[in-house]
Amino acid sequence: METTESVGREELKKSEYKSQFQITVARLKKNRRAVISFYALCVIILCILFVPVLSPYDILDTELGNSAQPPSSTNWLGTDNLGRDLFTRLWAGGRMSLLIAVAVVSIQVFIGIILGSIAGYYGGKTDTLIMRLIDVFMCFPFLMIAITVIAIFGSSVRNLILVLALLGWPSIARIVRGQILSLKELEFMEACEALGISDTKRIFKHLLPNVLASVIVFATLGMAGVILTETALSFLGLGVSSVIPTWGNMIQMARNLHVIQGRAWQWIPPGVAIFVTVLAFNLLGDGLRDALDPKLKQ
Repeated sequence: METTESVGREELKKSEYKSQFQITVARLKKNRRAVISFYALCVIILCILFVPVLSPYDILDTELGNSAQPPSSTNWLGTDNLGRDLFTRLWAGGRMSLLIAVAVVSIQVFIGIILGSIAGYYGGKTDTLIMRLIDVFMCFPFLMIAITVIAIFGSSVRNLILVLALLGWPSIARIVRGQILSLKELEFMEACEALGISDTKRIFKHLLPNVLASVIVFATLGMAGVILTETALSFLGLGVSSVIPTWGNMIQMARNLHVIQGRAWQWIPPGVAIFVTVLAFNLLGDGLRDALDPKLKQ
C-alpha cells in the first residue's frame, strides 16, 4: 500500500514539474486542426526540399515542342507555355516563396523585438520617439507603398524582402512593447534591480523569454501574410522576376483569359498550394496561441 502511494506521489511530482515546452506540446496535441496543419506543413516542406532535387527536369529547361501540354505520365502537372515541367516548378516555386516568407518574418521580428524592448523598458522620451516612428510606418498604405517602391527600384528577391520587412515590423514592435510594459512591473524585475543586474541582461535574459510566446504566434501568422502579399505583387508583375519560379509567378499565368478557360493545370496547382499552406499556417498559429495562452493553463 505504501509502495503504491509513493509511486503515485512520484508520478504526481513528475507531472507537476513538466517543462513549459512539454506542457505546450501536450496542449497543442489536443487541437486536431493544429496537429493536421503541422503535418501538412511538414509534407509541403519535404516536397519543397526534395522534389526539385530528385526530379529529372530542371526548372529552367525549355522544350517548345512540348509546350502547354496537359498532365501526363511524363509531366504529372503538365507543362507551361515554354515547355517547362510544372510539377518541378511548383515545388521549386514553393521553396522560393517560403524562403521569402522566412526572411521577411525574421527581419520583422528582429527589428520589432529590438525597438519594442527598448520602448517598453525605458519608457519616457525613448518610448514616445519609437511609438511615433511606429505610427508613421503604420499610417502608410502597405500595398501602395510596396508597389511604388518595387516599381522604382525594380523587382528582385532582395528588394521584395526588404520592402515587406521594413513595412511590416511595427506590429510585432507594438506587441513586444505592450508585453514588456506589463512584465517590468512584476516582482522578479524588482529582484533583478536589487541584485544589480544590468539593463541588457534584464531585457534579453528575463523579459524577452516571457514574450517569446507572442513572438512565435506572430511569426507563424506572419508567414501566411507574406506568402499572400508576394502572390499579390507577383500577380501584378511587381514581385520576383518571372525567370525565378514562385507560386505568385505561376498564378500570374491566370491573367490570360485563354489560360483560365483552357489550361487550368497551369494555375490551379499553385493556387491550391497557396491555399493549403496559408490555411495551415493560420490554423497552426491559432493553435499555438491557445496552447501558449497562460490564461488557459490548468
